[in-house]
Parts: sequence; structure tokens; C-alpha cells
Amino acid sequence: MSRKGFVKVRKIEPDPIYLDILVTKLINRSMKDGKKSVTQKQIYKAFEIVKEKTKEDPDKVFNKALDNIRPTMEVRSRRVGGAAYQVPMTVRGSRRDSLAIRWLVNATRLRDSKEYKTFAEKLAAEILDAIKGDGAAVKKKTDSERMAEANRAFAHFRW
Repeated sequence: MSRKGFVKVRKIEPDPIYLDILVTKLINRSMKDGKKSVTQKQIYKAFEIVKEKTKEDPDKVFNKALDNIRPTMEVRSRRVGGAAYQVPMTVRGSRRDSLAIRWLVNATRLRDSKEYKTFAEKLAAEILDAIKGDGAAVKKKTDSERMAEANRAFAHFRW
């Protein structure tokens, strides 16, 4: 985090098929070794799988899944008098999106390889689970919010 001032936010172009910035962020986050075209193919294939299973627009389904993953509260460390407290804070908009996408990609990568062969199948399964309200990414959100609720006593340390 910069101490000298605000960091200029870079403009991200929406993806060519769905014209959605969140899909572009998902592509960029799940990319490995700079191979963007490989990742794009996998994500678009995952969206096709979601479209087959739900019979809905995959972009809308993806946004619904992200709504179920986005956290509202998180804990942040704050040192007061030599002790570190976990202080609950609300999550601002851009961080909510980035956390949701990060948790979705990590949960996708940790899925069982025996059941699903490709990244596209794993991502589609994780998106469908997120819509139902279960899955590793949604669990991560509930754990984060539960931790914030448990540390509500330290809310007066907020800065």
C-alpha cells in the first residue's frame, strides 16, 4: 500500500465476447505464465457449460455467483499498545470484487482433479455451486464475515 498518495487505477477493457469488465478481471486473475488466450478459451468454455446446465445467460449467472461470493465485512489487523487486534471493517467496492474473483479462482484450482478434468469444468462447477450458496468460495466469504462478527468487540479500534 502506497504511503505517498493515491495509486492511479488502471482502465481495464471489457472482454470481447460478453463486454463485461468482471469477466476480464476473471481472465486476468486466472491466467498463468502470461498465457491469456489459453485462459480465455477455458473461461469461455466454462461459460458454455454454465449456459448448457442453467439455460440462462452465462454472464448474468456469473454475476449472480459473484454476488453470493462478495464479502461485506472483513477483519484487518490493528496494533494498539503492543497487541494486535482483528478489527472488523466494511469492504469497499473494488476490493469486494477482487476478493470475490480471487476466492473463486482459488476455489476452482483446489477442486478435485479426479472428478473434473479441465479448468473450464472446475470453474463451471464452482460458479454453479456459488449460485446455490455452497462451494469453497462462498464458504470463504462466510468464514470471513463470521470472523468479523466474532471480533465485533474491537470495532471501536476502527481508524
